[in-house]
Amino acid sequence: MVKRQAYQPILITDASRSQDDQLTSRQKRYVLMMGIRVACLVAGAILVGAKAPLLWLWLPLCGIGMALIPWLAVLLANDRPPKEQHRLTNKLHHRPPAATPPTALPAEQSPHKIIDAEP
Repeated sequence: MVKRQAYQPILITDASRSQDDQLTSRQKRYVLMMGIRVACLVAGAILVGAKAPLLWLWLPLCGIGMALIPWLAVLLANDRPPKEQHRLTNKLHHRPPAATPPTALPAEQSPHKIIDAEP
């Protein structure tokens, strides 16, 4: 009799996020960052209108925010999570790849039972 591998269930926590989930989170991040850009524009206009103290400091900060945030927002919106083989956590906690994917077991066989070869 041939020795079979132990049944190894697939854990849902090992599954990657769905494409729709990833897209939704990227869209939310983009809208949030563009909202911050609008807030920088409004804050700059209010500071100029109110002739706030330290205007020479606040206006360049608002201008930098209005210039850099859209660039970062587009970069982050088009980015995707790293592939599993490129993730840093996988390099730190090395797990050997499974030799073969888990297979379906017949109904009469228990998933926790290992059949050894008879001598």
